[in-house]
Amino acid sequence: MAELGYEALEEHGIAKRRFFRKGGEERTHHVHVFQKGSEHIERHLAFKEYMVAHSDQAKEYSKLKQMLAQQFPLDIGSYTEGKDPFIKKAEQEALAWYRKRRKGESSAAETD
Repeated sequence: MAELGYEALEEHGIAKRRFFRKGGEERTHHVHVFQKGSEHIERHLAFKEYMVAHSDQAKEYSKLKQMLAQQFPLDIGSYTEGKDPFIKKAEQEALAWYRKRRKGESSAAETD
């Protein structure tokens, strides 16, 4: 990862995860690597896929992040705290959506 320009940030607040960042302070890319079987995998995948499928939510999240970045340009803690209520709500919606979708895929596979 280092050869590709990524900085290793250890667990970075989530147990059994390795977090890599590219782009320095610009943070152009993030890579999350989890230990097999981690309870955090589903949550991260659900959030990502939900945002891809729900562009209105993704736009709202993007606007929030831009506003917080302007409001707290040198305070990553406040920036992160500001995102927290949105993320917690969106994660619940995303997990329900993701599990329902996965269940539907499993049912369809069983009938094939």
